[in-house]
Amino acid sequence: MREFRVDLGERTVGALLQPAEGKHRATLTLGHGAGAGMTHASMESIALAFARIGIATLRYNFPFREDGRPRVDAQAVSTATVAAALASAQDHAEGPHLVGGHSYGGRMASHAVVDHGLEVAGLVFCSFPLHMPKKPATKRADHLDRIAAPMLFLSGTRDGMADRALLDSVADRVGATVNWLETADHGYKVLKRTRTRTDDVFAEMAGYASAWLDTVLDN
Repeated sequence: MREFRVDLGERTVGALLQPAEGKHRATLTLGHGAGAGMTHASMESIALAFARIGIATLRYNFPFREDGRPRVDAQAVSTATVAAALASAQDHAEGPHLVGGHSYGGRMASHAVVDHGLEVAGLVFCSFPLHMPKKPATKRADHLDRIAAPMLFLSGTRDGMADRALLDSVADRVGATVNWLETADHGYKVLKRTRTRTDDVFAEMAGYASAWLDTVLDN
């Protein structure tokens, strides 16, 4: 794994490049959620699981997390950070290039594609925060209609921020792929006693991403 800094113009933020194991298939620029930075255990687990199926990841910190601030940055700051992180990934790793993230990081990645005209092979949303808990709505997904690149949603069946029927309807509308992670919540915790799948939830995510990437690379 390689550590370096992403240049944001007036400042920098940290980044970690996890290379693919075996044959390289793609590089995913992966943003973290609102409550955890790029070194969080879940982010590391995603990166390692994706590396095993040939997807390199570039994890990075948003400025608020780099500075230890509790509140997220303004959307313009976050989307500019996504754009800069993607540019760094394009400089330091092979393509094709994907962009996405966990929760807030994925949502900001999607806005960055729209607001900055980013050209990517696809977007990967890990627990896309479609709405606030117990407040089902789809307004946060309105801008996805403006994205032409393929999109993949990886969401848990117990995710309180992604009503299943609503997310399925959004995916149908924008032509995206949705894979539901059995018994996982927004932070990937699973109910092991009732979960019928025997594989790790991150391996499950990687398996879905691998199958989706096959269709993306064929087009």
